[in-house]
Amino acid sequence: QVQLVESGGGLVQAGGSLRLSCAASGRTFSSYAMGWFRQAPGKEREFVAGISWNGVNTYSSDSVKGRFTISRDNAKNTVYLQMNSLKPEDTAVYYCAARRNPFIRHGSREYDYWGQGTQVTVSS
Repeated sequence: QVQLVESGGGLVQAGGSLRLSCAASGRTFSSYAMGWFRQAPGKEREFVAGISWNGVNTYSSDSVKGRFTISRDNAKNTVYLQMNSLKPEDTAVYYCAARRNPFIRHGSREYDYWGQGTQVTVSS
């Protein structure tokens, strides 16, 4: 069993930056692919970014490409999402997810463990 705890959300002005962190429990973190998803009110949960077990492969959705960067530190059992040039449309609850597989997938059903979410609000 893996438990995930996100932190780092908050209120920021458009153009600003935030860094989300996701701390994982369990000894198997380093063998799992990790992902960040987000869900805005009235919308479906969407894939934001993913990273393979060793951090070599990453993937970001078109809506955040060039602005958000996913990374991980397996020694600290932590995955990060650096968010720059934030826009009001980035406002959502952001979720960290772990997949019992080394490789990235985009679908939320491909992920086995989820954090409780952290709110990100971008004001215009």
